[in-house]
Amino acid sequence: MSSPSPTRTLAERAYDQAIDLVANGDPAAANKFREALALDPDMLDAMHGLIRALQDAGEFDQALAIARDLITRAPEDPLAHTSLSILYQHKGMVPEAEAEALKAKLLGWKLELRESRSSVPSATSSSE
Repeated sequence: MSSPSPTRTLAERAYDQAIDLVANGDPAAANKFREALALDPDMLDAMHGLIRALQDAGEFDQALAIARDLITRAPEDPLAHTSLSILYQHKGMVPEAEAEALKAKLLGWKLELRESRSSVPSATSSSE
């Protein structure tokens, strides 16, 4: 197993710092998440964090843009749809919020079903 690249390590460090900033209610969290994404644009967890940091800062339009981008990259991610639903609620876009909440719920159920099927041992037939 290879070790992560130096860039990935820096991105993870920025991400960890951003998480601490969010936990402390520090508005600088959004910039740290952006730093992580600049180093690793595919770090979807940093996108989730950035959405939350922007939401906490009341920057709903920016958060909406990031959430839509995240859903484009990870359309099966229930949390991305939940985040988009919450943002739509903040913007007063009730029908859109309800539609995204439903998508999140359905994707969550789909994921649970997939996981429960993968944890069930396959049936074997024995003829004795």
